[in-house]
Amino acid sequence: MGDEVVAILGGKGILGTDLVQTCRRQGFDARIFDLPEFDISNAEQLKQAVNRVKAIVNCAAYTDVDGAERQRDLAYKVNAEAVGRLGMLARKAKLWVLHISTDFVFDGKADRPYVETDPPNPINEYGRTKLVGEQLLVESGCDNCIMRIEWTYGQHGKNFATKLLERARSGNIPRVVDDQIGSPTATTEVAKVICKLLQRKPQGLFHFAADGYVSRYEMAKFIFSSLSMNVDVVPCKTSDYATPAARPLNSRFDCSKIKALLDEQIEPWQGPLERFLRRL
Repeated sequence: MGDEVVAILGGKGILGTDLVQTCRRQGFDARIFDLPEFDISNAEQLKQAVNRVKAIVNCAAYTDVDGAERQRDLAYKVNAEAVGRLGMLARKAKLWVLHISTDFVFDGKADRPYVETDPPNPINEYGRTKLVGEQLLVESGCDNCIMRIEWTYGQHGKNFATKLLERARSGNIPRVVDDQIGSPTATTEVAKVICKLLQRKPQGLFHFAADGYVSRYEMAKFIFSSLSMNVDVVPCKTSDYATPAARPLNSRFDCSKIKALLDEQIEPWQGPLERFLRRL
């Protein structure tokens, strides 16, 4: 590897921050590109970011799922258009790109975990723009790897666990949906896998999530139990919440394809989540 220079777009975000730390620990020369100094939708700034690097990891995205319904143009500009431009620049410079995508490219109606060959069918604007980003990257003809992740949480920024704890500590009884199923996945675990992919530079599409599945409701009960907090959690349905963006009920991934590339087992979701909660 020898201090390979890697541009991490979105390097100050929830995933990006953990990724930069993990990359540097493993000997990569990780360069951070993020707001306010760097805007992925700015063509000139993007051109500068890919200059004199060996690989690019794109964690930059417009991730406000409900906000994307109102700011469709901005979501498209960041999640789709900029990714296509990145692909074209990478092809010219002969650079490998690892692009982070999402479970929201699916409608969540399947009765089994999703594999990479399942046809996407996003049900909200965020998912639609992320899917177009995937397509434009592939169409650019650059060497690329797309890694879809789900239900991520980390030390940097808000997530399901921190919002839940905030609500409980303010004295509100949390109502949590019991019909959304997925795999809570620590950004520290995602970062480790990205570093392995950086060493191998595979091509194609991969699903990655922690091992095992759980509902949001059962995840909430696990969080309070792990912290020895006596909190009543009330189960409810996704349909009980009126939100601007629809959410997929089934976010389960089949991770067999990426498992074949890794030299160790994917850890069940409970371990990383317990470690995260202890550090809060």
